Amino acid sequence: MSKTDTGKSAEQEDLGAAGSQLSTAPREEQAAPAGFGVVGWVRWFWRQLTSMRVALLLLLLLSLGAIPGSLIPQTGADASKVEDFRAAHRTLAPVYDRLGLFHVYSSVWFSAIYILLFVSLVGCIIPRTWQFVGQLRGRPPGAPRRLTRLPAYTTWRTEADPEQVREAALALLRRRRFRAHAAGDAVAAEKGYLREVGNLVFHVALIVLLVAFASGQLYKSDGTKLVVEGDGFSNALPMYDDFKSGSLFRTDDLVPFSFDLKDFRATYETSGPNRGTPRTFEARIRYSEGAYGKERPSTVKVNEPLKIGDAKVYLVSHGYAPVITVRDGRGKVVYRDAVPLLPLDGNVTSNGVVKVMDDYRDGKGVKEQLGFQTFFVPTFSARSGTMLSQYPALLNPLLAVNAYHGDLGVDAGPQNVYQLDKTHMKAFKDAKGQLLKKLLQPGDSLKLPDGAGSITFEKDVKEWAGFEIVQEPGGGWALGGALAAIFGLAASLFIQRRRVWVRAVRGADGVTVVEMAGLGRSESAKVPEELGDLAGILYDQAPGAPDPGDDSSESPVVPAEGAEK
Repeated sequence: MSKTDTGKSAEQEDLGAAGSQLSTAPREEQAAPAGFGVVGWVRWFWRQLTSMRVALLLLLLLSLGAIPGSLIPQTGADASKVEDFRAAHRTLAPVYDRLGLFHVYSSVWFSAIYILLFVSLVGCIIPRTWQFVGQLRGRPPGAPRRLTRLPAYTTWRTEADPEQVREAALALLRRRRFRAHAAGDAVAAEKGYLREVGNLVFHVALIVLLVAFASGQLYKSDGTKLVVEGDGFSNALPMYDDFKSGSLFRTDDLVPFSFDLKDFRATYETSGPNRGTPRTFEARIRYSEGAYGKERPSTVKVNEPLKIGDAKVYLVSHGYAPVITVRDGRGKVVYRDAVPLLPLDGNVTSNGVVKVMDDYRDGKGVKEQLGFQTFFVPTFSARSGTMLSQYPALLNPLLAVNAYHGDLGVDAGPQNVYQLDKTHMKAFKDAKGQLLKKLLQPGDSLKLPDGAGSITFEKDVKEWAGFEIVQEPGGGWALGGALAAIFGLAASLFIQRRRVWVRAVRGADGVTVVEMAGLGRSESAKVPEELGDLAGILYDQAPGAPDPGDDSSESPVVPAEGAEK
């Protein structure tokens, strides 16, 4: 090798040392050579798994894998929708079953991506953190022999002593929050460590998000409850209408609280093309925490839940509950209650059933059970020609009733309270032998034939509110992780890690030669600009001396590319 090649190689090593450790990113590994051995292949696979490229790929796969969970009905969210999908797509549903698309977030393939991403992030963070701590404990590398090779460079001559220039440069750089120290005939300084801090914070935040998501899925609970005005709810498992939870959830994890629904109010647009569109939904409640907590008033609105500990109470639906009174053949009241009816459309056209199971006897004193099918419209209009509500508010309520008697079948097992099993029931007939039915206004009654009693639509029509009670223990951690990830990513993108060197040596003619150079992790206009600013301040403290044969002094110039003035 020639002396020229040796010199170039030494310069390249010198510049490489100057730019070393500007990042804690691990070096990319090449493919494992043949005959590497089992241990070597395992080490190579681990290094690939913990590389940034693979972590980003797994993060992309996780995002893509979550798409089916948003588009396809999920068993954990709504099992009835899944059954409807299976009934409507008999060919596609078995394929989805085999792929686990009806339970994406608990499927094997989604869990594998999730776990691999977690391992990849942990394996990436630990060595980078250790390396970054080593950089913080160390010092910026000394100045290269030829500063002219660096991207940003300037030089000038001064009559100040080299020691004075270096002391002034050291003080200046430290005032500008550089980590600086004297290294031989130069001052080495470095700044922008928050870039790597932001990078590490971003990766740690991703792990926090993954852990929060996992804990939220394992320990979460989600239940719904329909509450009529005047009734209440206690956060206990038997009180829910529907309840689902994570695999590690325990009943003792339920936050102890209770509330009573005092009043529900809704307002709607009264005119224009948006007539009937909801404007406000408000559920006024009184709640207490724990078994002996003090009652407090609160108002639950759409997207404004009541927060009690880790639990959130959301207002998700509403409807009407007409007060129904049923009397037997002797005139005795055997049933009186507000009956919640389920809405069928945006104008709250509703239907439901009334079941009279106990204490009823017909006109002959025979004990049996009654069932009534009901159809309710809060605003009836004869001009519409249909039994459909024309407006969601209670302007002209009307209740349609059909009556049945016999055995409701409740002894055979649990039943849907909104459906009537007519298997062992007989319909009441009118004088013409037709199905007994009648349209009732508030205060009207329907008399059953043969002295079997009556059903009355009372003037009091209550409203009900549907609440969803959700507990997600990892919600706060997920929010904190998301915010930390945003700030960490911003720091890693907008903060630049850079180094500055200032060399001051006495020239052959006895005049001090000052050289300044800067190097960043990536090409940026900020490094030359910052170097020019620093050089201008240092030049004021060590003014330029005239060149031989020239009476004028020179100011420092920072060229766009590395070049010697």
